[in-house]
Amino acid sequence: MRIAIDAMGGDHAPLSNVRGALAAVQADPSITVILVGDEAEIKKHLPAELPAGIEIRHTTEVIEAEDEPVKAVRRKKDSSMVVTIQLAREGEADAAISAGNTGALMTAGLLIAGRMKGIERPALAAFIPNMKGRVTLTLDVGANMDAKPFHLLQYAIMGSMYVEKVLGFEQPIVGLLNVGTEEGKGNELTKAVFPLLQKAPIRFIGNVEARDILQGGTDVIVCDGFAGNVLLKTLEGSVATVFGQLKQEFTSSFLNKLAAAILKPSLVRFKKQMDYAEYGGAPLLGLKYPVFKAHGSSSERAIQSAILTAARFVRQDVNQYIQAELEKDIYHEGE
Repeated sequence: MRIAIDAMGGDHAPLSNVRGALAAVQADPSITVILVGDEAEIKKHLPAELPAGIEIRHTTEVIEAEDEPVKAVRRKKDSSMVVTIQLAREGEADAAISAGNTGALMTAGLLIAGRMKGIERPALAAFIPNMKGRVTLTLDVGANMDAKPFHLLQYAIMGSMYVEKVLGFEQPIVGLLNVGTEEGKGNELTKAVFPLLQKAPIRFIGNVEARDILQGGTDVIVCDGFAGNVLLKTLEGSVATVFGQLKQEFTSSFLNKLAAAILKPSLVRFKKQMDYAEYGGAPLLGLKYPVFKAHGSSSERAIQSAILTAARFVRQDVNQYIQAELEKDIYHEGE
């Protein structure tokens, strides 16, 4: 199993990427990680003798967070991100991972990896931790601001297969993000896709409101990229605000500090439960080759999780299952 990772992508690159790769090959010696990027910078964080399971592919360019995605991908041919995906396309790696510029990664995925047959718009998925100690896979969260009903139908199929094959959720529950739970609610898009989801071979439970997602009643949430991105950013901001406020309150007085000491084990468990780093990278579903997006601020642990998640995706041959299902007529536009 060979996983290529954009070593220069992310807020803490290349340090967190290199350390995460080392942790991943220790956890699973069957994995070889190809660190793609500036060799000199990468080697600063490695032992003098290259560890088993670690390879380096030197590149001379980096796609920065502020770069315009399409121009960056087309002009920076020797960037760590572009080469990482090329390795997957050329069969030198089984999967590609980057914590870099999301727009550039999506562009590179489309231009280099290419879409699966029958997929018009691949989706960016994200994991939302819930109160049941699991996650809800939400897609699309920003790859496509607008979508058609059959796009959401395909998202539902891809998402359901992903959580079943990679996360091990049996008969995953699929919901449609909406402004109310009643059938017939929402805009033209949600009204049109609702009956399509009812007919699909998935466990569709109907409309789901955003306020219910954290309760864990669904395993997959389907929406267009605009709504999904607003949902994701709102939840990220809310969680950060809650933990920030708790920290402020627990350090505001001596008694509060004592209370914090007593509650610390419970708070640590809760924070871990809500931490994206526990769940690894999120897949770009619908591409010919496995491409994963890690969070921009990924820690060593988050990168390790992303690598191990990508390995499970490959071992379960998720793309083959998705492709076989989507070749059925029900998932084609106009049918």
